[in-house]
Amino acid sequence: METAYWILAGLLAVFHLYAGGKKTTQSKERLAPMMGWVDTVPMPAVRAIGAVEILGAAGLLLPPLTGVAPVLALVAALGFLVLQVLATALHLSRGEAKVTGLNIALIALAAVTAWLATTW
Repeated sequence: METAYWILAGLLAVFHLYAGGKKTTQSKERLAPMMGWVDTVPMPAVRAIGAVEILGAAGLLLPPLTGVAPVLALVAALGFLVLQVLATALHLSRGEAKVTGLNIALIALAAVTAWLATTW
């Protein structure tokens, strides 16, 4: 179970580090082709979402690695679950049901990671 956690948490962390890094560093014009929703969301909110993703990735990995407050890994995984549920809702509200496949996969990945974080 511990190995499964590290594999899934690593995948989730890498994805959110990449996405969060892009959101915190790139302009709205550079993000828009990949993330059409940035046109309707204020840029400070996009930057905040990116920062949350980066902090969440650290929360998945650092507490279990250091043994300091490992419950934060569960909190981070649940946070990613909520984030992706909200992202799916945003896409659906914009009529973008076709692009929710990745969000649904990330919801499943975050849910399993959260469950695995409780088993050890």
